[in-house]
Amino acid sequence: MRRRQFITLLGGAAAWPLAARAQQAAMPVVGFLGTESAELWADPLRAFRQGLSETGHVEGRNVAIEYRWAEGQNNRLPALAADLVRRGVTVIAAPLSISAAQAAQAATATTPIVFLTAGDPVAFGLVASLNRPGGNLTGVTNLNVEVGPKRLELLHELLPTETILALLINPTNPTAETLARDLQAAASTLAVQLHVLHASTESEFDSVFATLVKMRAGGLVIGADPFFTSRSERLAALALRHGMPTSYQWSEFAAAGGLMSYGGKSLADEFRQVGVYTGRILKGEKPADLPVEQVTKVELVINLKTARALGLTVPLALLARADEVIE
Repeated sequence: MRRRQFITLLGGAAAWPLAARAQQAAMPVVGFLGTESAELWADPLRAFRQGLSETGHVEGRNVAIEYRWAEGQNNRLPALAADLVRRGVTVIAAPLSISAAQAAQAATATTPIVFLTAGDPVAFGLVASLNRPGGNLTGVTNLNVEVGPKRLELLHELLPTETILALLINPTNPTAETLARDLQAAASTLAVQLHVLHASTESEFDSVFATLVKMRAGGLVIGADPFFTSRSERLAALALRHGMPTSYQWSEFAAAGGLMSYGGKSLADEFRQVGVYTGRILKGEKPADLPVEQVTKVELVINLKTARALGLTVPLALLARADEVIE
């Protein structure tokens, strides 16, 4: 081989890593702002990536994802959101938490943001309206906060002789106060006493259930919150251990052994839609032109096996209205 040919080949070989790095640098980056941890959100994350893939975006192939996790500490979200903006991400996905969406909104007025909330995004100032978001935010919203009073009514229907019920909320969630107020009004209508208990760390769960037993509560409604969602199995196990009939929003709770769920059919479905919207924005669509998708379908799931373990007889009328009964 001549010396000139060798130098040309050597130069071309050296250029390949540079070209690969340039291609990688040009890859769009999604910033994922999560309230918990990757381990606790493994299944929803798979659904989010599936939604991205439906728009032609595959992590590591033609899109990169920068993850930032608050590890259950909502006060960390503003700094994490600001870090993603400094990183220059193309779009921020902030699913299932108004706190995360608000932190991202405060960090940037230009980077597109896709949220998933259980509260009214208009009331919390995320968008101007559902049909015309009007800014750099859009996403998915469900009725899991709005149907909180109905969740209490259904639990009372299952436990008609109980006069003391309880609500568990995460006080760091912006929707907690609204939820507590709405359920107190529903409890008054039902002529039951409602105690509101707080938990924002997993270490507080044991004391919550000890308090429930001490106050002789007949049942518990868990407030809509990503912190509780990511710990559905733990909460379901504690409820069964303490003989506490408990209702939550997601069907995953009933599937994990919880007594009853009433709310959105599947958390994974909603995470998938967040992925779809994120992918559409990567393809050039603007958040202001993407109407907020409102998930209005709610389902009632009853775990009959858990009911039997708690010594409860589920009224036939309630079973007949259930969308799913777990034997």
